[in-house]
Amino acid sequence: MTPTDVKTKDPRSKYDLLFPEIEEVLGPSPTFRPCTLVWRDVTVHTKLKDGKLKRLVNNVSGIAKPGTMTALMGPSGAGKTTLMTALAHRSPVGTVVDGDIAMNGTALGDFMHQESGYMHQDDLFVDNLTVIEHLTIMARLRMDSRTSSLARKRRVNQLLRQLSLYGSRFTLIGGLDGRKTLSGGERKRLAFATELLTDPGLLFCDEPTTGLDSSSAHQMMSLLRASAAQGKTVICTIHQPNTELMAQFDKLVLLAEGRVAFAGTSTQALSFFKSLGHHCPLMYNPTDYFIKVLSLTPGSEAASRQAIKSVCDRFAVSDAAKELDMEIHFEFHLMNSDDSTNAVARREAEDAFQPPFFLTKLLWLIYRYLIIIIRDPRVQFVRILQKLAIALTAGLCFMGTARLTQSGIQDVQGALFIIIAENTFSPMYSVLHMFPEEFPLLNRELKAGLYSAPVYYVARMIALLPGLLVEPTLFTLVVYWIAGLRASVYAFSFTVFLAILVLNVAIACGSFFSCAFGSMPVAIAYLVPFDYALMMTSGLFVKLSSMPKYVSWIRHLSWLMYSNEAMSILQWDGVEDIPCNTNRTGVPCLSTGEEVLSTYDFHTSDLWRDVIALFILYLVFHSLAVLALRHRTRRK
Repeated sequence: MTPTDVKTKDPRSKYDLLFPEIEEVLGPSPTFRPCTLVWRDVTVHTKLKDGKLKRLVNNVSGIAKPGTMTALMGPSGAGKTTLMTALAHRSPVGTVVDGDIAMNGTALGDFMHQESGYMHQDDLFVDNLTVIEHLTIMARLRMDSRTSSLARKRRVNQLLRQLSLYGSRFTLIGGLDGRKTLSGGERKRLAFATELLTDPGLLFCDEPTTGLDSSSAHQMMSLLRASAAQGKTVICTIHQPNTELMAQFDKLVLLAEGRVAFAGTSTQALSFFKSLGHHCPLMYNPTDYFIKVLSLTPGSEAASRQAIKSVCDRFAVSDAAKELDMEIHFEFHLMNSDDSTNAVARREAEDAFQPPFFLTKLLWLIYRYLIIIIRDPRVQFVRILQKLAIALTAGLCFMGTARLTQSGIQDVQGALFIIIAENTFSPMYSVLHMFPEEFPLLNRELKAGLYSAPVYYVARMIALLPGLLVEPTLFTLVVYWIAGLRASVYAFSFTVFLAILVLNVAIACGSFFSCAFGSMPVAIAYLVPFDYALMMTSGLFVKLSSMPKYVSWIRHLSWLMYSNEAMSILQWDGVEDIPCNTNRTGVPCLSTGEEVLSTYDFHTSDLWRDVIALFILYLVFHSLAVLALRHRTRRK
């Protein structure tokens, strides 16, 4: 046997770049672009309700380079998160950012959503999803549309293993009672994994250790340190870390009253504060001491502000500040001296990423919200049981009364109104809580550029559609046949169709009020009088022709009137033999269906007008809901 006959184990991974056939199938592993972020004289204002501007950050400068971790620290209200959102190009609407901010020589733009990751302080997820479902959906919404399905799966599995989430991949994030869910540390790591899906070269982390015990906090910081060791640029806001965690950072930026009180290493910070007469006691956490010096003392706010101003002023003229300014000016000099290269880099940054297609986003959002409904079927199941119980009760009340007699006329109209009312009021109020509850997560994902408000709204409504078809069908089926309404396939099927349409219009109206007011109590306060106006103009309580002109116009917005007229036409059109009770004088006698309809100011020729009006109201309410949602999310 020759040495060549001996089979040796190939040390290369099956995903190694030396295997071009694997890379051809899976696509190349995502490779991040090293990022240098530099900012100069950044001032941030926010608009108050009275239109005035309030300054939150004042002439702040700094730089963050690849392979480094920078900590933004300071007391509460110092402007840490405000500065970081400005640097990440994620400032909320109503915020005015002045100054120069550039990444790799390119002024900030929407490309920052792809080039950087932003981990928020509070973790917001769709709780009823599992870990792998969440990452799979986020991969579809975040990653380049040209990425193959196998490459996405590989990236998800890589992150699950790297962040020690592989064993919990089928665990629910949260939500359902009695089921195992993620711990606080696992949720933080999942939020981190979400931001790493596109392998950005720049990471922003807002208080990444909040809510974690010391072990989980150390594990989280170790992950960030490992990312920096790979060449990524990491910027964190952090509140009073212990000495061990502080040792993970390369640079420290102390903020106070919106100004820079110090920028440099922690060792340099000790020397700087010592030169000002602030000696950190032995066995005292230096970061706690720095924040204590820069915090406002209750009862002595004016003196504290003067002391803080003195610290900031002294740093502004220090040697460390001058070195920092020189470094910043050098970066901007390179940026200004090679405009053509910057233009090319800007175009490359914009063209390097192709977002997922509209239909892809829509389908995966529908999938996400369908999982929510399927994962917790109790809500839908209880609603169906409730519908059936109400339908059975109402049907038994009208059982045997819907006859072609004078008294039966009122019974038929009452049964029809029960069908309309139950498919209007309960569904309309049931969606009022939906959008306010989802606003925080929606607003965050909109800011991240994952999708638009109309895409979210359409996906949310489509996911509800199965229930919006089943519920009115079952309710109408039970009431219609127990009450003994007109035994005609045409009348029955058309009534079911109208009931479905009524429920969907009611859902559209409820969605509009939910989106417009953003709070369930406020929405109810406005919706209740609107409901009464719709009900009074339905044609059952007041004759439409006798209503005063200054309120009669409301009936044109009342789908209760349109549906009541349409269903009444289906029941009475063509009926010619309604007997009259001749023994009772003074009692009106309606001998034909045409006379019954005329009593309510209904006309058989208006059937299709009513159907078209219902469709128009459906589209109008949904359109208004989308506009209200866009306005509310932009305002936030």
